[in-house]
Amino acid sequence: MNDCSVNPADVFRLHLPETDTTMRRLRCPDLWNRPEPYVLLTTDFQTAGHGQRGTVWEAERGKNLLFGVLFRPCSVSPSRQFLLSEALALAVAEALERWVEGVEVKWPNDVYVGDRKICGMLLEHDLEGTEICRTLVGVGININQRQFRGDAPNPVSLCQLIHKETDREVILQDLLCHFLRHLHEASSEEGAAVLHAAYLHRLYRRRGIHRFRDADGVFEAAIADVKYSGELVLRRRDGSLRAYWFKEVQFERE
Repeated sequence: MNDCSVNPADVFRLHLPETDTTMRRLRCPDLWNRPEPYVLLTTDFQTAGHGQRGTVWEAERGKNLLFGVLFRPCSVSPSRQFLLSEALALAVAEALERWVEGVEVKWPNDVYVGDRKICGMLLEHDLEGTEICRTLVGVGININQRQFRGDAPNPVSLCQLIHKETDREVILQDLLCHFLRHLHEASSEEGAAVLHAAYLHRLYRRRGIHRFRDADGVFEAAIADVKYSGELVLRRRDGSLRAYWFKEVQFERE
């Protein structure tokens, strides 16, 4: 796995030309019960691909990078599970940065280039007692799609940005190396601090005053912090601070 910090024998990989979603397929017993620490499933097309809030994820067959990973993050407590989201989002951003500048992470874990979304991801955690026993992630990255016909407001692909197609496998291998490195960081207090700082540094709209919307309407604020729990902390113009969970606040288009 290209200089990764884990033994390739620890990773079971399966490629399917088509599946409903990689996350749903990973929950099937034949993969869910695999003994390897990491199970990687890639596909060329998802018949039921979706994003956050139930939105449809548009991905042309064979053009984009669609994959899921099942693993056991034994050393990350449930109260800090957002570190796993940070690790994955950073890994995607760092892999894409090899090809294009200006890659940022939009809280909580979308990946943007400028004001356009190039990657979406979902994470699910299964708990046993006070530990995360399994984490399941699903990732869709727009790589070689030249046109988007759906109603998503701001999609973009790597091909649209650099005007040429890219080997999806090269990006995947680079991404996995970054992801495994960040997972190792998340396992220690010192490493978690480094990981969290890197995430904050790469945040979309990290600097300046921007428009947001919550249950009370539109307001202006600056991003003050993101807690280890995943809450976004915003500082309004009057200096007051408020923390939001995912779906409690939205970025307004500017």
